[in-house]
Amino acid sequence: MPASAESPTSGLSTIVLFHSVCGLRPAVHAAADRLRAAGHEVIVPDLFDGRTAETVPDGILIKDEIGKDELLKRAITAVAPYSDRGLVYAGFSFGGSVAQNLALGDERTRGLLLLHGTSDIAEDTAADDLPVQLHVADPDPYEPHDWLNAWYLQMRRAGADVEVYRYAGAGHLFTDPDLPDHDAEAAERMWKVAEGFLAGL
Repeated sequence: MPASAESPTSGLSTIVLFHSVCGLRPAVHAAADRLRAAGHEVIVPDLFDGRTAETVPDGILIKDEIGKDELLKRAITAVAPYSDRGLVYAGFSFGGSVAQNLALGDERTRGLLLLHGTSDIAEDTAADDLPVQLHVADPDPYEPHDWLNAWYLQMRRAGADVEVYRYAGAGHLFTDPDLPDHDAEAAERMWKVAEGFLAGL
């Protein structure tokens, strides 16, 4: 699958950043550029082959049309050339679920940064001391409190070192300035915390 990357400038992390169900929108590229400016190498796969959506429901239609198995195959193909480096997996919403699934299946994973989304965790998952940071709106219709509490306990049980940050009153995809969910103040707070997390890996 197509992916964009730049060479690392300071020996920091190699990050794979997955887009949301709205596709590879300008906000994803802007986030990647922000992380590159901090010295990271960032790979930005396009799992939707150029298709984008203006709303989450429309994006879900694209995701469902392509199918879970094909999307996972595309994600694995995109990261394969870089996996021996010890990757940091990151993603927005649906991209967070993709990032989580790949991170928990990769014994060389250095960290997991989840923005607006999580995924199921298998009972036998082992993530010993894996640094995990989640940023999510509060409340979030796609990540309800009961789900997040169960997710946190399962991730801790798997051995991960988990931090959760919630943003009261923000919309689901509050980091995308071109969507109605955008909350500039919450987004800037989130990025400052996330950048500190990545710098510490």
